[in-house]
Amino acid sequence: MMRLIRPCLVIAFLTATAFAADQNAAQPAPTTMIAKVEKTDAEWQKTLTPDQYRVLRKKGTERPFSNEYANNHEHGIYRCAACALELFSSDTKFESGTGWPSFYQPIAKEAVRIEQDRSFFTTRDEVVCARCGGHLGHVFDDGPKPTGLRYCMNSVSMKFEKQP
Repeated sequence: MMRLIRPCLVIAFLTATAFAADQNAAQPAPTTMIAKVEKTDAEWQKTLTPDQYRVLRKKGTERPFSNEYANNHEHGIYRCAACALELFSSDTKFESGTGWPSFYQPIAKEAVRIEQDRSFFTTRDEVVCARCGGHLGHVFDDGPKPTGLRYCMNSVSMKFEKQP
């Protein structure tokens, strides 16, 4: 009887160990939590310029080819103008010909959220800051490799921080 129990215990142990290892492998990698910034409309109006408020809080857009960062070629980080969260690196910026600064990916996937925008009789993917919810621009699937995405951003929604 002992000869039969011992192999069964070994098989049960190996099965349980393999199952536990498989369960651990299936767990998604932890993501970085970003603390939210919440302010009243009046507080946003006090801290943002009128153009920043119109774009970031009211989902406006700036005119193409007449904004601060479309032709910026310096090395650095683009931060949210409302809450200073790092959004994009100049390393992923490219010339899209649209008149707005364009990037093929955010600095971290957790830095932005994508929401549906159903304005102007169409559906687009709106890009918002993950920390404060400010409107940054839109993302399109006509960008360069490696992602094939074009994050078309409003300059007024960002502040550039030059890096060495």
